[in-house]
Amino acid sequence: MGTQYGAEPRPAGTPKAVGIVWGLLVLNTLGSAGAKTIVPLPRSLIQMVTMGALVAAFALALALNRRLRIRASAYVLLLTLLLVPSVISSVYLESGFGALFRCARLALFVGTLWLLSRWWDGGLTFVRHHIRMYFAVLGSVAAGLAISPGAALPDLYGGRLVGALWPLTPPQIGQYAAVIIGLTVLLVLGRRTDRAGAAVVIVPSLVLLALTHTRTATLGLFIGLALAIGSLILTSAAARRFFTWTVLCATVAAVGFSSALQAWFLRGQSQENFSNLTGRAKVWEALLAAPRTTAEKVFGMGLGDKSFGGLPIDNSWLAVYQEQGLIGVALVAAIIIVLGGVALLRPPSLERACAIFLISYCAIASYTEAGLGDASPYLLHLALAASLLAAPAVTAPVAMPEVPRRHIPRWARRSEVI
Repeated sequence: MGTQYGAEPRPAGTPKAVGIVWGLLVLNTLGSAGAKTIVPLPRSLIQMVTMGALVAAFALALALNRRLRIRASAYVLLLTLLLVPSVISSVYLESGFGALFRCARLALFVGTLWLLSRWWDGGLTFVRHHIRMYFAVLGSVAAGLAISPGAALPDLYGGRLVGALWPLTPPQIGQYAAVIIGLTVLLVLGRRTDRAGAAVVIVPSLVLLALTHTRTATLGLFIGLALAIGSLILTSAAARRFFTWTVLCATVAAVGFSSALQAWFLRGQSQENFSNLTGRAKVWEALLAAPRTTAEKVFGMGLGDKSFGGLPIDNSWLAVYQEQGLIGVALVAAIIIVLGGVALLRPPSLERACAIFLISYCAIASYTEAGLGDASPYLLHLALAASLLAAPAVTAPVAMPEVPRRHIPRWARRSEVI
């Protein structure tokens, strides 16, 4: 993963416009369904904005990479292969014409990643783009909370934080907050950013994460950070100190605030509702029990809205099985295994730690969130991990002009011998 395609010389730096492309991809994956906003936004308008952002991202990436120089990437290759069962199952239109539209969206998304792969060199450039873009999204959430707390903390979601300016659900906000918190903490440990600047990102993001009451994002943050910091313990004294203090503070908090933490974790739900994962288990059982033909088992039913019987599936593996069949499940599993295997084979480094955090977070979130089989923030997180695991491009040697040999007469050569 990350070996250079062909014999192209390494580009002289990453253009600033690449950050704009990444931001447009983030905008595209925000989705169009969520809470009611302060100013009602028609879903058609939101879809036009998000899809227009993807088209603009592809066009800009193509303009930046006119010679179509790409780097070999197992991750993007597997995503390309995932298009095959998606198209095969969608052409039968069992999920409607929207399935073909989602296939085209996924193809544009993957094509943009291929174009951006030219600048994947194992550096932290895309990490900084990732943090900036999602922090901007969280800024809009905080602005909505300040303008209208009632709209941002509606009773419909049990008082959990939602997007009041752009329709974002609590799990989405929790995911964005957890990811940028984890990446910023790792940058601080690697001394790639100052503590004051990191606090500006981490503190408000922690507040927003707490207001969402999102258990999956919280567990993904702590487990992902534990694995990432664990990969740095042998080579970083800062990582060892941070890990020790975190374990100590977590132990004290668990003992002193156990009742408050339990109340936050349960979100006022009964033990029965909590045990079946807020009704998710019933949807999963119905999905697995539904009759299917052999073709539907192998290729799926076509790309849809990640729901079954009108209810959200909220599980990436079952959503992929529903829409892309067993082939899709195998390809998604291969993505996680390949990225995880490459991360384990890399020597300890900050870039490797960031990749481990992203891979582990997406693997944990896949149990209660859908998105690994279609254009989504989770695929962007994994694309960032792939860019971090890419081997640095080898600079092509500079060709020296050939110096013509000077003709020396025979009598001159004879005098040199004498």
